Amino acid sequence: MEEKANYTYLLRCADDSYYCGWTNDIDRRLAAHNAGTASKYTRSRRPVELVYYEAFATKQEAMSREYHIKRLSREEKLELIRQKKGGEGV
Repeated sequence: MEEKANYTYLLRCADDSYYCGWTNDIDRRLAAHNAGTASKYTRSRRPVELVYYEAFATKQEAMSREYHIKRLSREEKLELIRQKKGGEGV
C-alpha cells in the first residue's frame, strides 16, 4: 500500500494576505479553499492561489512545519516563496 505524502502549503489570497495549512491531498484542499469550504479565513478572501508547498512523510512533520511557517513574518514568508520558485515545487 502506497502512503500519501503530507503537505504544508502557503496560499496567496485575493486581498494579498497569506494562509498556511497542511493536507494530504493538495489538489482537493486547494479546490475546497476556492469553493469556500476549507477555512473561515480564506472563505472571504477568494480566489486563492497556491504559491508554496513542501512534502513530508508524516502528518506530524507537516503540522510541525505549518506551525513554524505561521510564526514567520510576512517578509520571511515572501522570502520562502522566492527561494522555492528558484527550485522545485510551485
